[in-house]
Amino acid sequence: MYEIDATLTGWINALAGDTFPDRIMVCVSAYGVPLLVLVVAANWWSGPDRLKTRHALVATGPAFLLGLGINQIILLFIDRIRPYDAGITHLLIAPSGDPSFPSDHATAAFAIAAGLLLHSMPRRGLAFLAAALLISISRVYVGTHYVSDVMGGALTGVLAAFLIKSLYKPQAALDRFITGVL
Repeated sequence: MYEIDATLTGWINALAGDTFPDRIMVCVSAYGVPLLVLVVAANWWSGPDRLKTRHALVATGPAFLLGLGINQIILLFIDRIRPYDAGITHLLIAPSGDPSFPSDHATAAFAIAAGLLLHSMPRRGLAFLAAALLISISRVYVGTHYVSDVMGGALTGVLAAFLIKSLYKPQAALDRFITGVL
């Protein structure tokens, strides 16, 4: 299984080569998640059903944080070397000091996308899903993650979104307070 993962990772990273797409992927890798968070915040005042929209937007925050928290627990048990340290990829960005699995970028992006999709916001959710896929591919392209790292991160993000969906109910007192702001 590792051989397949390493081969796929190497193929994606081999597309890099001091070209214009390299610069785009480096930017997506660096700024993709913060940009998604800004877009979530900007959607606070949009949509015909503001309370439903706001409930979904608020739910993405705890899903994002829970996903990253789950990753920290996983890191206690799995200490995977980065693909550039294993000689599989060449790195286009600064090296990271933490283990490779799972990808926090993929977790965050997929938690947001899944949160919107689970809260019946298909248009926004699919747009965020496309962005999450691009961010995940960029992490492999720039050489910092294996394909399975971003897949694991995506799974963690989706799991976190499901957990938050089951816990954070619309029209509960907390929800009415938060969604009523501004």
